[in-house]
Amino acid sequence: MKVNPADRTCLVQEYYFAKKLQQIAQLCAMGKDIINLGIGSPDMMPSENVINALNVSAVKENSHGYQSYKGIPGLRKAFSEWYKRDFGVSIDPEKEILPLIGSKEGIMHISMAFINKGDKVLIPDPGYPAYASSAKLCGAETLIYDLVSQNSWYPDFEAIEKNDLTGVKLMWVNYPNMPTGCKASEKLFTDLVNFGIKHNILIINDNPYSFILNNKPLSILAIEGSKEIALELNSLSKSHNMAGWRIGMVAGNEEYIRHIHLVKSNMDSGMFLPLQMAAIEALRSTPDWYSRLNEAYLKRRVIVYKLLDLLGCTYESDQNGLFVWAGIPHHWTNSEVFSDFLLDEYEIFITPGTTFGLNGLDYIRISLCVTETRLNECIQRIENKNTNIL
Repeated sequence: MKVNPADRTCLVQEYYFAKKLQQIAQLCAMGKDIINLGIGSPDMMPSENVINALNVSAVKENSHGYQSYKGIPGLRKAFSEWYKRDFGVSIDPEKEILPLIGSKEGIMHISMAFINKGDKVLIPDPGYPAYASSAKLCGAETLIYDLVSQNSWYPDFEAIEKNDLTGVKLMWVNYPNMPTGCKASEKLFTDLVNFGIKHNILIINDNPYSFILNNKPLSILAIEGSKEIALELNSLSKSHNMAGWRIGMVAGNEEYIRHIHLVKSNMDSGMFLPLQMAAIEALRSTPDWYSRLNEAYLKRRVIVYKLLDLLGCTYESDQNGLFVWAGIPHHWTNSEVFSDFLLDEYEIFITPGTTFGLNGLDYIRISLCVTETRLNECIQRIENKNTNIL
C-alpha cells in the first residue's frame, strides 16, 4: 500500500460474523451441508400488506428521488403511533424521532454525535460488538461493565460506581438483552435513568427484541425523567421480519435528536420512499401479527431446548428475543472450542459466547431463525453419530 490507512482501523477487528460466514461459505463450496444456527436474520416473510405497500410505491414515477434526511412525516407519525399504542410512550413525531437506515447505523451516528476523543463509554460484557467498535472508532476509551447470571444479567450499579466515572459520556444497554435473552423491567429502566441523571451519562437502550417471545414490550422512555438522559433505538428487523430492509429509528429528547441528525445528514441521502411506505404499513401490524410470529418461534425454541439437552447445556427457559443463551458442559475449555467441535464433527455452527465478551466464555448462543426441519436435523446428526459430547 502506498497510502497508509487511518490509525482508527487498527482499533477494531472485522466483524466476527463477516469472517465466520466466509468460512462457512468455503465449507459449503467443498460440499459440506452446514446448518447455521448463528445469525439472527429472520427467515420468515414480512406481511403481505408490507410487500404490497412497497410494490405500489415503487411503480410511481415520483418515488425514486432523494428523500428527507428525517424521513417522510408519515413514517415519523407511524413510529410515534407505534410507541403510543404498544409501549404507552408519547413521542413528538416532528422533534423526538429520527428514522434510520437500520439501528446499527444509529449506533455509529450517536457515537459520532456525542463522543470526543478521550471520552469514556460504558460497554456491556456480554454485549453487541458494535457498541465497543463505534466507541473506539470515535476515539473513546471503553469502560467494560459486567453482566453475569448471578445478577440476572443486569448491570451491577454499585460495582460500576467503584470505577472512576469521570469523563464517561455514554452507557450502552440492550433490554430485552442480546445475547442473554434477559427480560427488561420497569425497575431496571428506572435504575438506569436514575444512574444516568446522577452521573450525567447518556443512557442508550437498544431495543429491537421487545416483541419477540415477549407479551409485555417495555421502553426506557416510559420512565419519568428518561427524556432528560436517555435515548432508545428500535428497528423493524426482528419484529417485522425486515432485517435486510434496513429500517430503524432513534427516539428521545429534541436536542439529542437534533445533534444526531447533524451527523446523519452528512452521512446518507435519505431512505428510499417505497421502503418508508412499507415501514408505515408494518408499524400498523395488529397483535395477531406478533402472535403468529411468536407461535413459530415458540415451536422452534422447544426443539432448540431438546438440542441443548442433548449437548448437555444449561439454560433459562423464559428468555426473550431471537436467541437462546446456554451454558456449555463444564469439561469444555471454552465456547469457541465447543463451537468448533460442533462445526467439525456435525457441520453445525453455533455462535460462541466469546463473540460478545469475556463473560460469554462458557456460553453459546443459538438463533431461532432456522426452520423446524433444520433444527430437527441437528438433533438427528448428533444422535446418529453418537459421539461422546458430554
